[in-house]
Amino acid sequence: MSAFKALLDKLNSKNATIGVVGLGYVGLPLALRYSNIGYQVLGIDIDPDKVAKIKSGVSYIEHIVSSRVTAAVSAGLDATSDFSRASECDALILCVPTPLNKYREPDISFVTNTTDSLVPYLRPGQVVSLESTTYPGTTDEELLPRVQQKGLVVGGDIFLVYSPEREDPGNPNFETSTIPKVVGGCTENCRQIGIALYEQAISKIVPVSSTKVAEMTKLLENIHRAVNIGLVNEMKIVADRMGVDIFEVVDAAATKPFGFTPYYPGPGLGGHCIPIDPFYLTWKAREYGLHTRFIELSGEVNRAMPEYVVGKLMDGLNALGKAIKGSRILVLGIAYKKNVDDMRESPSVEIMEMMVRKGAEIAYSDPHVPVFPRMREHKFNLKSESLSAENIQTFDAVVLTTDHDKFDYALIKSSAKLIIDSRGRYREPASNIIKA
Repeated sequence: MSAFKALLDKLNSKNATIGVVGLGYVGLPLALRYSNIGYQVLGIDIDPDKVAKIKSGVSYIEHIVSSRVTAAVSAGLDATSDFSRASECDALILCVPTPLNKYREPDISFVTNTTDSLVPYLRPGQVVSLESTTYPGTTDEELLPRVQQKGLVVGGDIFLVYSPEREDPGNPNFETSTIPKVVGGCTENCRQIGIALYEQAISKIVPVSSTKVAEMTKLLENIHRAVNIGLVNEMKIVADRMGVDIFEVVDAAATKPFGFTPYYPGPGLGGHCIPIDPFYLTWKAREYGLHTRFIELSGEVNRAMPEYVVGKLMDGLNALGKAIKGSRILVLGIAYKKNVDDMRESPSVEIMEMMVRKGAEIAYSDPHVPVFPRMREHKFNLKSESLSAENIQTFDAVVLTTDHDKFDYALIKSSAKLIIDSRGRYREPASNIIKA
């Protein structure tokens, strides 16, 4: 029996072992989904803390309850930091970070280093699927030669797929199983294997003609959001100068039943995709002699938002006869969006750093982030403040950067001397509220 037919039968009969490499916000839900529907699952991660917690049946992601991990472990889910165990897996799904470097250029070292760590343990009859967001051509240009370097033929002995992750942490309307899955393969056999890999776990599969199409699809999704958020952020600045509430404008425009999608302004872009992914395409486009002006312009607007918020804070303090230097500032919400504990690329952190550089004494309150976490580029030795009237009154200003539903907004409004609202949570004008 050919490697293609054997693997296809294993995937369709759920006799395959699924390896998920990278057990973060994308990898862990995917591992739990495959375990839940009856596959044997092995999670692989370089972080021994994550491995230990999974083995103990403990979740380290807020919106995933530990009982789901415990149930999966009872059903056979295992986790390891030992990459040699990749040989046990029939499928290896890569869910690793793809950040930007300090020059705002793509850093795919996590993808290439992970692949290099797996190569010694690849064998015929496996499928490797990359889910990390990246520039068009990554799968063919970077993974294909690595996977084939031991003499394995992609499309015959081993199969290579690109299927971009689609996650919206904290959104109860969507989960891994219900979000349609785009699948592209390096060959037609690869694509068929990719469809078989995902169709048992995901309700709708969207096959495309190549890995490049799949890679570009993911970028278009996130660039669409980044550009529209950049547009409404720029509109916010114009509306503010004109004395118009941009949130009221967006709400009114959203009543149009066709031709308009509401996007709301904020303190900047956050999350693992939208602040980063557009620059993967702008970087790759230079190889073709193209300058993606529209994308780069929206990036400039969005990156300027934290400074805009801090400027509004300084104006508000100045009106009270205070300088930002020496003022006590409370930041409300440091996750990148409301009702989650995800800190990746959070604009709140950049705002905190700007305020510190200007001499402010800062604290934060976030019911989803009790202790400021370890981050690659940011460090604060802070714990979340409790929100009582007495505590709020000790601060010169409160900066609302992430509008969690758990906040008592009436208490904050009645207690704070000054509120800088970057999320439009307070719609009614008040003497102590400045829209930012």
